Amino acid sequence: MRGRVIESPRLPAPMRGGAFSAGVEAPAGRTVYVSGQVAMDAGGNVVGEGDVAAQTERVLQNVAIVLEEAGGGMEDVVKVTVFIADMGMYDGIHEVRRRYFSEPYPASSMVEVSALIDPRLLIEIEAVAVIP
Repeated sequence: MRGRVIESPRLPAPMRGGAFSAGVEAPAGRTVYVSGQVAMDAGGNVVGEGDVAAQTERVLQNVAIVLEEAGGGMEDVVKVTVFIADMGMYDGIHEVRRRYFSEPYPASSMVEVSALIDPRLLIEIEAVAVIP
């Protein structure tokens, strides 16, 4: 359960069909802060080098694993922050996000950064979840 989505006719709709809400009032529960996850497998290998869709898939799999270990799931995410190497990857990222998040979407911020921890990485996502 994601909580109450905060909307207003005074706010613009999500840009370019983005999979996010303007705001989310979190339900009561345990708050879990997921550190920035990148496209690396359990062995530390970069997954999907040069492919933002494959990297986004792996990143969101990693977020889901953290939440499963905490007793929750992707439906409990209320906020994500996305760091990307190139804002031109926006559409490819949101195509994958729609497979992991359903409406009501979590609140979200997306920021283009000059570099991530490894130059082969294109995306990093951190999340906040409230697990009932």
